[in-house]
Amino acid sequence: GEVTRYNVAPITAAVLSGLLRSYLEEGINEVNAPFVARDRGIEYSESKVSEAADFTSLITLRSEEDRGQHLVAGTLFGKKEPRLVTINEYAVEAVPEGTILLIDTEDRPGVIGNIGMTLGAKGINIGNMQFGRDRVGGKSLCILHLDSVPTLEVLRELEALPHVLTVRLVQL
Repeated sequence: GEVTRYNVAPITAAVLSGLLRSYLEEGINEVNAPFVARDRGIEYSESKVSEAADFTSLITLRSEEDRGQHLVAGTLFGKKEPRLVTINEYAVEAVPEGTILLIDTEDRPGVIGNIGMTLGAKGINIGNMQFGRDRVGGKSLCILHLDSVPTLEVLRELEALPHVLTVRLVQL
């Protein structure tokens, strides 16, 4: 889409910096992140496609690691409102900011209620929630924007709930 007219290297550097900061404690920033990534054998590339099917502009990030592949796509709504519109195989609409829980589940009755009850019992408020699923009764992704950061104990409690597959905490 329209983003193909611009230099995307700053976006690449910001993504690499964010990823590396979550794994390394050394001083990672947008300037040194591409060099640190190469020094550590992390391969990355940029490609541009002028046609974005459903959006004026769409930025897609794909990663591959031993545990599998991940995909995140985002766009701007209007001129200033960023949105995540795809996470892995799920179509979503989520604002990329704050404290976010990504919870992969089986699509079954009561799963969302159990998650909400568990967080509520710990005094953690859900400020916003999105849900995407691959098909009825299949797998689903629950995206929760929280007003406070859950402890490791709370994350483990959520993972132990019936039909919950994985729980990931993201802080932006």
